[in-house]
Amino acid sequence: MHTKENLLTNISEELDLEFGKPGSKEREKFDEEAYAFYTGQLLSEARKEAKVTQSELAKRLNSTRSYISRVENGEIIPSAARFYNIISALGMRIEIVKPILSV
Repeated sequence: MHTKENLLTNISEELDLEFGKPGSKEREKFDEEAYAFYTGQLLSEARKEAKVTQSELAKRLNSTRSYISRVENGEIIPSAARFYNIISALGMRIEIVKPILSV
């Protein structure tokens, strides 16, 4: 929740109004674009942290700099396998951790 002009606003309600209810075509499109943007930001930051250029990463993946740019700009979402390959090419790994369940 956030405040806007001293009014308390529920962000879920705002998203529903702007992009439709969850499960609607409009909301699915919004969610897909949001995930593409977020994935691109994660990969861009990881690449920069590893001090690797887009061209060098593309060479490591037998891909093109254009493809890397499009992923980083959220224009496309790599497949899960390609995502793992990108992370691995940057010398990183992904860990999947189960949450601790409270009793």
